[in-house]
Amino acid sequence: MLVTYILSGFGVGLLVGMTGVGGGSLMTPLLTLLFGVTPSVAVGTDLAFASLTKSAGTVTHRSRGNVHWPIVGRLCMGALPAALLATLALQYLGPLNPAIGQTIRYSIAVSVMLTVVAILFRSKMLAWVNAKPGRQLQGRALSAATITAGAVLGTLVTVSSIGAGAIGATLLVMLYPKLSPAEIAGTDIAYAVPLTAIAAAGHWWLGSIDWMLLVTLLVGSVPGITLGSWAAKAVPERLLRALLAMTLAGVAFKLIS
Repeated sequence: MLVTYILSGFGVGLLVGMTGVGGGSLMTPLLTLLFGVTPSVAVGTDLAFASLTKSAGTVTHRSRGNVHWPIVGRLCMGALPAALLATLALQYLGPLNPAIGQTIRYSIAVSVMLTVVAILFRSKMLAWVNAKPGRQLQGRALSAATITAGAVLGTLVTVSSIGAGAIGATLLVMLYPKLSPAEIAGTDIAYAVPLTAIAAAGHWWLGSIDWMLLVTLLVGSVPGITLGSWAAKAVPERLLRALLAMTLAGVAFKLIS
């Protein structure tokens, strides 16, 4: 079981490093379905796992020039306060009931599949935007949309541990279509570090983190995300785009299955 945990951490870390996607969307189902971890502990442990793993990924992506820090700042302006408020709501109201949780999962799955379409038809989407630049948000409108998107992400990630990568990548593709897949991955990973750290601290306060499991997963994930982050810019863009699309499609399938 120890080796299985390490290999799971490495596999998820590798995917996150290359695409920015797959942390909560893959690790939380793995912990609950494969390893039998209770949902609340799976969410808390996964958030701590994501914050530490993505810290390693951010360092590597930063050295490769893949992180757009102004976008990271705008996302965090919305995400971090939302994560704090969501944590307080969980403390006051308790976990979400199953019906609401399932609705959130289906909504995320639909959004992720829209991302797959956007990634596969990225060249056509760019041509459509470039034909009439007014179709893309600019200036204050773009900043406001990014901050609002961050607030939605902060809430989703805190209550479900899902959304930092999958929905983050979706929003980056839609709001900033000129970013390359490697830049999407790097920027997505960087903003997720403080978000998942705050959400994880909230779950630590709520007592829902398995620290021994976390350490075991990190043994595999840190080298995995470092390797994936280095490979993201070296891999041909078309291949990386296909990998990102396949990963997201798998995430969507897992969310609705």
